[in-house]
Amino acid sequence: MTANTPAEAAPGKPSGAGSLNPSSGRSPQSGAPAVDGAKLVRERRLNNAKKNWAMFRSDIPAMVGAVLLIFFILIAVLAPLIAPESRLDVTKQLDVPRYAPPSLAHPLGTDDLGREMWVRILWGSRVSILVGVAATVMSMVIGTIMGLAAGHFTGLFGAVVMRIIDFFLVLPSLLLAIVLSSVLERGVFTIVVAIGLTSWASTARIVRSQTLSVESRLYIERARILGAGHSHILFKHLLPSVMPLVLANTTLTVGGAIIAESTLSFLGLGDTSKESWGTILKNSMDVSAATSGYWWYVLTPGIAILLVVLSFTMVGRALEAIINPALRSR
Repeated sequence: MTANTPAEAAPGKPSGAGSLNPSSGRSPQSGAPAVDGAKLVRERRLNNAKKNWAMFRSDIPAMVGAVLLIFFILIAVLAPLIAPESRLDVTKQLDVPRYAPPSLAHPLGTDDLGREMWVRILWGSRVSILVGVAATVMSMVIGTIMGLAAGHFTGLFGAVVMRIIDFFLVLPSLLLAIVLSSVLERGVFTIVVAIGLTSWASTARIVRSQTLSVESRLYIERARILGAGHSHILFKHLLPSVMPLVLANTTLTVGGAIIAESTLSFLGLGDTSKESWGTILKNSMDVSAATSGYWWYVLTPGIAILLVVLSFTMVGRALEAIINPALRSR
């Protein structure tokens, strides 16, 4: 054997066709540039984001919904600047006419205590949207955890988790929310907990279905063969795969949470010290506004709820169609 054979090459010296020249980033024999994997991943994600944005932008209902959502979020955040909270003080509205219909002086009319309806709608958006988003986030977290557990684990543990999901699926969520709101102390936090704890089962069912689909793929089996544990498979493979579906489902669930908050407030189970659209509807019912001809007292908060729920639904449907190509032709 001569000194020029590969077996006798000096240690630490690169040899063979696969070695690269560190200074040039090229293979010494082929001259091909080295591939930057991280850069390719970033470019692919950027291209996917641009493609998804183009699809979302081409969906007219989704864009209308997004504009309405931005509008309501802005007025909720800027409510203290647009209309100070002192304008809700009844003692400072003694010279304002009661039940004034919509006009230039009173754009959305006034209520039975002389408060401007547009001011109440403005401040009510803060509680309604906050409760809707917070309760939905809580519901999504619980539903994602339970769905991943039910889809990934087998045996007794998986069966128990699935039975818990089935129990909450058949149980009327609004009825359970009413019970919780009646038992717990009145407040915004109580409504968030009541809605969040009773509306996660549908999300868990969706996440479980997606988890079972991902579990059947070859790279999950390869990860198991290589010795990956449950935590690695759950957080490195399954969770990233189900998150797009969870995010799309979130926008669809917020509307239901806002309706649930309005229903609880309408039934008198909300925080009476805070303005919300459901509270306004309850006040209108207490004074029989619908039968007395004060239509703006009932119609104004009802339209606000309708627009926000419809906006979240339109945006959610568009995101769902982007994530699931099978829905684009429907």
